[in-house]
Order: sequence, then structure tokens, then C-alpha cells
Amino acid sequence: MITRIREVRRARGMTLEDVARRCHPPTTPQTVGRLETGTRTVSVGWLNRIAEALGVEAQDLVHGGDSSELKVAAILGPGGAIAPRKAAIVVPPRVSDGQIGVLVAASVGDYRAGDELWCETLGPADYAHALNRDVLIPRPAGRFLFGRLINRDDEKLQILPLEVGGRQQVVASPPWLAIATKLVRSL
Repeated sequence: MITRIREVRRARGMTLEDVARRCHPPTTPQTVGRLETGTRTVSVGWLNRIAEALGVEAQDLVHGGDSSELKVAAILGPGGAIAPRKAAIVVPPRVSDGQIGVLVAASVGDYRAGDELWCETLGPADYAHALNRDVLIPRPAGRFLFGRLINRDDEKLQILPLEVGGRQQVVASPPWLAIATKLVRSL
């Protein structure tokens, strides 16, 4: 079976070590490299593990599969747009369990009207991973608070709203929070 593991890994901007660490259970970068080059046989189990680590569907890793990709025509940098030295692709993100979306109706902070935010939900034990990141926190009566998590003190979270002149909010013991991980913006 001919795979596209290397193409997809590079499109995701990940190293062999990144993929190996994100596999469940973790593996070694050498094993991922052998799977990429075909020196180790890629079983369905391995294909599923690598796909999950890369955040794609297993079919996206197989040539000829019904995969969705976008060919890269140019790379934009400080010197302008240049052609890629090697063929490259962009693989669309995959929705996973625990992800939620936020639609931006009016421009606020770094976000513009029409933006879509993809967020990963976290439980109380993982709140430290969200420090200095934009988060969505549930409030009573179906309300929410969105802002930058600036401090976590015992069971209290301190949130700085994105609005100019907004006052810091303190939320005690929320059951979950969602950290903004992807921004989708139409031009």
C-alpha cells in the first residue's frame, strides 16, 4: 500500500517526533519514519493511529483514497510569493470529539465578524494548558464568557475580556472550558 503519511505530516507542519508523541500509545520517530518510507508495513491499525495523531481521516493517508486535499501553488513569505520546491498539500482539519465552534458576529479583539473559531474542550484538571489563551467558559442560564485566561487560582479562573476597557472577570469552578485552537476566516 502506498501512503501519503509524509506529505500529510509536512502539510500539518509536524516532525516525526511530534507524530510519534501524539500516537496512542506513543511510538518512536524511527517507527513513524519507517512507516512513511515503506520500510515497515502499514497495517490498518497503524494507519488509524497515525491518522489520529495527524488529525485526519485514515483515507487521507492512502493514495487513491477518497481524500480531500488542496494543492499548494505558492508559499508566501517576506520576499513575496514563491513556488514550493517540492509538491505540497493542505489537508483540511477534521472534527473530533470534544470540539465546539464559536461564530463571531461582530469584530472584537483580534477577531472579525464572520470568523469561525474551532475550540477544544478541557476539563478542570487541564485548565493550566489554557493559560494566556482565548477561552470560552459556560456561565449559568445558558450564557458564556469569552476572553483571555490570565490566571488560575485554585478553583477560580481570571478572564480578561477582549473588548477594549473590559474589566477582568472571575469565574469559580466552571465544569469545562474550551480553548480556541483554529481560526477560519473568509476573505
